[in-house]
This record gives sequence, structure tokens and C-alpha cells, in this order.
Amino acid sequence: MNNIGPQVRRLRNARGWSQSIFTAKLQILGLEISRSSLSKIEARLNYVDDTTILYLAEALRVPIQDLFPQRQAGNRLREFLEKLNRTRF
Repeated sequence: MNNIGPQVRRLRNARGWSQSIFTAKLQILGLEISRSSLSKIEARLNYVDDTTILYLAEALRVPIQDLFPQRQAGNRLREFLEKLNRTRF
């Protein structure tokens, strides 16, 4: 499971890009990805490796940390991760 999928979807939608358009932008940058694979990333069904994270951040023009869910100050990491694993975005 990955934790960046919902943020990727939110950022893509904020730009008004369809999955097909975003996939094309990623392919132009050099990432071999299909629209189906992007869909699975956004749905948290596909594992996202480090290289893909770099491409996603570059295409979206955001810092890498913006792809990850925000943790509120004071929340313990373990509790935060457990909640992420139980949450369906």
C-alpha cells in the first residue's frame, strides 16, 4: 500500500488534469507509466517506488513532502501510520 495516492489525486485535480493528461506529462518527463497504473497509485493499490515519487513531484511541481499526508503536531508516528493504514481515502 502507498500513502501518497490521495495527495497525488488531489494535486492533479487541483490543476484540472485528467489522469490521461497527467500520465502524458509523466511520460514526457521519462516515466514509463500507464493511465491504469496512475489510477492504481491514486487508489493506493500500487506500491510507489522512490523514482516514481520523484517524477510525480516534478510533474506536479511540488516538494516531495507535499505528496505525503500531513501529520498534525503532537500525533505519535505509530498512531498516525496505523490510522493511515485503516483509512480509505
